[in-house]
This record gives sequence, structure tokens and C-alpha cells, in this order.
Amino acid sequence: MHTKDILAAELAKAGLHKMAMAAAAGYYHDFLSPLATPCLQLAADLAAVGTLPALELRKRHLNGEFDATPEESDAWAASAEGQEVFNQLKRK
Repeated sequence: MHTKDILAAELAKAGLHKMAMAAAAGYYHDFLSPLATPCLQLAADLAAVGTLPALELRKRHLNGEFDATPEESDAWAASAEGQEVFNQLKRK
């Protein structure tokens, strides 16, 4: 199972349905998010909710439980977006 889906399921279990929908779409994912720092955003959003389940998920997140896997990293690196980033870095 993709880590974005694991996170989404855990957020849904905690009753954080809007955040779960965002996670399922990749909003908080290392390689799928439109954000520059999705992991910081997830930590901030969970802290802002402030419930015990949210804070427990935040702790798990900060311990790396929902980080992208090496396979997800490799898939991004092989993607058109990943290749474009690498090409831009080579030009600099």
C-alpha cells in the first residue's frame, strides 16, 4: 500500500476526514505534494487540530512512520517530473 494511503487511513481513523482526503490526494506526501515542505505542513496541521488522536499521529509522523518508501522515491526519480528536476540540477 502506498504511504499516502496509509496516512489517509490513519487520519480517517482519527476522525480527520478533510485531512484524510488531502492525504489520499498526495497533499502531505514527500513526492506528490504541491508543497515545498509537506512534512512540516502535516506536523503543523496535526498540532493545530490538537486532539489526542491528532497529536499521537503527529508523533508517529515525526518518527517517520509515513515517510515515502525507497520504491516511491525511485518511482518519482524515474518519472517525467523527477527527470526534469535532475536535468535542471545538471544545468546549474
